[in-house]
Amino acid sequence: MPATILVGAQWGDEGKGRVADWLAAQSDVVARFAGGDNAGHTVYVGDNLFKLHMIPSGILHEQVTCVLGNGMVINPVNLVKEMDGLQTMGVDISPDRLIISTRAHIITPAHIALDAASEKARGAGAIGTTLRGIGPAYLDKTGRQGIRTGLMAQEEAFADALYEMVRRTNDILVKQYGAETLDPQKAAEDYLAAAIRLRPYLRDVSVYLNQRMNTGARVLCEGAQGTLLDVDHGDYPFVTSSSPTSGGALTGLGFGPRRVDRIVGVAKSFSTRVGSGPMVTELHGELGDRLRGTGEHFWDEYGTTTGRPRRCGWLDTVALRYAAQVNGFTEIVLTKLDVLSGFDELKVASAYMIDGRQVDFPPDTVMELERAEPVYETLPGWSEDIGRARRGDDLPQAVRNYIQRVADLCGVPVRTVSVGPERDQLVHF
Repeated sequence: MPATILVGAQWGDEGKGRVADWLAAQSDVVARFAGGDNAGHTVYVGDNLFKLHMIPSGILHEQVTCVLGNGMVINPVNLVKEMDGLQTMGVDISPDRLIISTRAHIITPAHIALDAASEKARGAGAIGTTLRGIGPAYLDKTGRQGIRTGLMAQEEAFADALYEMVRRTNDILVKQYGAETLDPQKAAEDYLAAAIRLRPYLRDVSVYLNQRMNTGARVLCEGAQGTLLDVDHGDYPFVTSSSPTSGGALTGLGFGPRRVDRIVGVAKSFSTRVGSGPMVTELHGELGDRLRGTGEHFWDEYGTTTGRPRRCGWLDTVALRYAAQVNGFTEIVLTKLDVLSGFDELKVASAYMIDGRQVDFPPDTVMELERAEPVYETLPGWSEDIGRARRGDDLPQAVRNYIQRVADLCGVPVRTVSVGPERDQLVHF
């Protein structure tokens, strides 16, 4: 059977975790193809709240095998902690259910230290990374001096490589940043213990996935972050270091495009962003605070990984239209529609004005994007509580009009919306 690719259509935090959880129920394999533990996917099942950073959301479905693909960067120590946390909640994380690519790259203590030192040195121009070492790990990957996960199968070689990387990085930390050095011996010991634990999970993921699809398995490819953070197609340099787009799924897992028959884009019904970078529809004051929430609930707009408050604004369909084009979405899932209940009117940005010129797609450079002003359309709001809706006909007409207008502006049908944080609070069209 073919593959489904699930992609964030904005700047991440769109609610991909709960959409992946829904799609995983129809899948045999769920595979992460990019990013590392900078991702934060939240799934609420009954009274249990699962916050997943590296392991795909499909692990909560007993029939699913989960895969960490070669496009990822993996912190072995943090991965073991995440596995142990799931195990204490009764989730099976045996090698029969979790596979780690031998071609993924290791996030080391050296990468984490470099991430922190680099952000500090940027000062007011900081990118706003999660400080998890993601960027430096990808930099070493493309610079051909990284450590692949497959080396964890060779205890002595892995320890030597890690020791040498930390030693080499200490020179950079001191000479370039004036930062404190790391203890290479301790780093090697901590990571070696994790490597021994993870050794049984290592496998050639490309071979595994192609074999499974050849025998009829449905594969769900789960991304991290969002299209507008893509290193090629995002708001460079305010981007992640990987390719969270649909194209990244193919290179990050190792199969061809003819396997894919469905590309699902996930977008919030409004816009949010964590960290630095332009955000044309950002709201300040009462409206922005209202969209953000108080932080008292897990569904409020605070980062799962960082805990930082998210910047909030009206839905930007210029950016969403661009994401649909880059990824080739076959459908859109619109999340957090319930948050918009109670607004007298709603706005969506249908175009930008830049230096007196109206444009329908984001400009080429961040400098132009920072000068962009939103061209808003105003739509009627609704006052009804929509949390109990399960069919399209259950939704007020104003809600359905909002959904349809978003679909029209993006040129992609909205097939599903979420109307609350619970697992079953989805409406399908």
